[in-house]
Amino acid sequence: MKGERKEEILATASMLFSERGYNAVSMRDLAEALGIKAASLYNHIDSKKELLSTIVLSVAEEFTEGMNEIISSKTRTEEKLKAVIDLHVKITVEKSTDLYSLNNDWMHLKEPELSYFLDMRSCYEDNFRKILKQGVKLKEIEKLNIEVMLFSILSSLRRLNQWYSKKKGISESELSKQMKHVLLKGIIQN
Repeated sequence: MKGERKEEILATASMLFSERGYNAVSMRDLAEALGIKAASLYNHIDSKKELLSTIVLSVAEEFTEGMNEIISSKTRTEEKLKAVIDLHVKITVEKSTDLYSLNNDWMHLKEPELSYFLDMRSCYEDNFRKILKQGVKLKEIEKLNIEVMLFSILSSLRRLNQWYSKKKGISESELSKQMKHVLLKGIIQN
């Protein structure tokens, strides 16, 4: 796939996958949404699986690169956790439809892309876990069960796009600010 046409095809596929799910979208549906003949699509792409792979892996790589920067920073645990939340909010706002495929359609990837994706996801979670363990060790966060903390924060962040796509009127900065407060400080007034 080349240039602007590639981006248009990917954006349209991402939108359709998020609206209908990967399995429910045909090449004919994609071509129709683009205003071209289905056979013409094959001049630009090899398959629907190629589109899914490109969408899912590009977002996963963006998360991986962001986490690698965060984990290597010399900041305190709270700042690293805030940076993780900022990363998720930024990608949610910018790539909400792509996140649908990342969260819901990744299982349709084939090898070697599937293993590559699962390795990135596992590494991301391991790095998140390291941040939490280091924070407990340095007494910068409470000594709670690491897996409960990881699950609580990460499950909220991974599903943020489902909620955000239906909400209007909250800016990226306000969303990030409130997510950091709720996830890191809670909602009970002291």
